[in-house]
Amino acid sequence: MKRYIAIIPARYASTRFPAKPLALLGGKPIVQRVYERVEPFFDEAVVATDKEEIMLCVQSFGGRAIMTSPNHKSGTDRCWEAYQKSGSTCDIVVNVQGDEPFIHPAQLQAIKSCFDDADTQIATLAKPFDQNADFAYVENPNSPKVIVDSKGFAMYFSRSVIPFVRGQEKTAWTRHHVFLKHIGLYAYKTEVLEAITRLQQSPLELAESLEQLRWLENGYRIKVQHTMQETIGIDTPEDLQRAEIFLKRQEGEII
Repeated sequence: MKRYIAIIPARYASTRFPAKPLALLGGKPIVQRVYERVEPFFDEAVVATDKEEIMLCVQSFGGRAIMTSPNHKSGTDRCWEAYQKSGSTCDIVVNVQGDEPFIHPAQLQAIKSCFDDADTQIATLAKPFDQNADFAYVENPNSPKVIVDSKGFAMYFSRSVIPFVRGQEKTAWTRHHVFLKHIGLYAYKTEVLEAITRLQQSPLELAESLEQLRWLENGYRIKVQHTMQETIGIDTPEDLQRAEIFLKRQEGEII
């Protein structure tokens, strides 16, 4: 039986939203919302942070937090340091974004299920774009796209729309192909997480500013599981306002 640990990177110094993990959503810090959402589905859960205030906040609601270096360039590197310090012996490390308070239980189960395939080294999720979606939404470079092979493994990730649909107007592309929006939830076999943190940045990664391309360029296999749930991340104070409305709807306060 595989054992899973969820690690939640929670960085204090966000350019667009400083101290974001401590911002209140429905009366609770965002980091608490994420932790309480995630913890029941894993053998272990821990917040990886670079700020003592966040660690103390997590401890105040009964969660576990680990201090990590403020110099990490990615959540992946922060996850590996936290895993090493955790004393865990889990087989799989799941990297849950610290600004995803509405992550769905089905998504957590889906990413765990990827490791039923022995060939899976890294796992992530993708959501089909609605065939009636405005093409500008599909084309948004802040929503990376992914294409997969016949066994469900990633072939490529891009900020561009992939694949190109030849012979059709762009506005009609979604009616001729199912495009996949990448959802930034990752899981790694523990030994793979250790190995990928040692890799140098790759040409494709630098071109697209997508860390996962480094892993593909180095031959790692990324299993992609489909999800029908949309994630609602919080990147800015304006996103937090929208999240408050969404939370109230979830709790039945708005009809």
